[in-house]
Amino acid sequence: MNWIGYRVVFRLHSPLHIGWRKVGNVQVTRPYLTGRSFWGALTERLVRDRAATATQMATDSNGYQEVGKQVNEMLAFTYFYPALQSDNDYQVVWTWDDERTFRRRFLSSYQSTALVYPAHSAAEGSLHEIEFLSPHTLDTADPVYLVGYVFAHKDCSLRWRDALTRLQFGGERGYGWGKTELVSLEKADDVFGYAVDCSGHRPVITVPKGERLLAHTKPDQAMIAGEVEPLVGREWHNNSGAGASITHFGVVYAPGGIATNEHCFAVESFALWQKQS
Repeated sequence: MNWIGYRVVFRLHSPLHIGWRKVGNVQVTRPYLTGRSFWGALTERLVRDRAATATQMATDSNGYQEVGKQVNEMLAFTYFYPALQSDNDYQVVWTWDDERTFRRRFLSSYQSTALVYPAHSAAEGSLHEIEFLSPHTLDTADPVYLVGYVFAHKDCSLRWRDALTRLQFGGERGYGWGKTELVSLEKADDVFGYAVDCSGHRPVITVPKGERLLAHTKPDQAMIAGEVEPLVGREWHNNSGAGASITHFGVVYAPGGIATNEHCFAVESFALWQKQS
């Protein structure tokens, strides 16, 4: 067995914004935590923890690139989805089951604008609205959790378990958004009920016919019915500055797509799925 799987549950303690797209002046959030956001938060925490006990400074971009590469090589993980506590367990609430009800219960937004104090008015063009996943349901005020899976390679030496206790995800972190508490970390033999093979180069998940994709999936002659979208991100490379380097993963199937036949998918870097032949 090359990989050991764990189910990870976080409790959300503040609004969570995972950038998706802009509609008018509204910054729309994804209704789940992407693998790339999880990778970024985990990499940041591992680098800062290491800097606290070593001579390397946490502001050295080389350290983030080095640790980020190790995270992708030694760990595999899924996307994390909102869940509610039920009967001493955590029940995932899928946005595609009833999107209207999901939005009404879990998503809200925050509006703000810059002010021109001498004129006692709002600055022109500065009004914006940021959508977020609420830390409590909007109808019953139940706490909201994030459920996902992490796979550690047998040779992994990263202190990722300690890092999970102090992670902050997504955007607007300077305002306190994205704070989480680790409430459960236990070994698992499946992924959201799907069978998983941990004996190969990467964990491989089997999606039965008619079931949903649970991550962005690279198209590769797989029979899938669902939406596609370009997957683009920003990175900080040497001498480029924060977010100046744009990465493009191509056009992929969005989470929620349906496998029209049974398929096996490897969990690649940033939690992207790649169909196995």
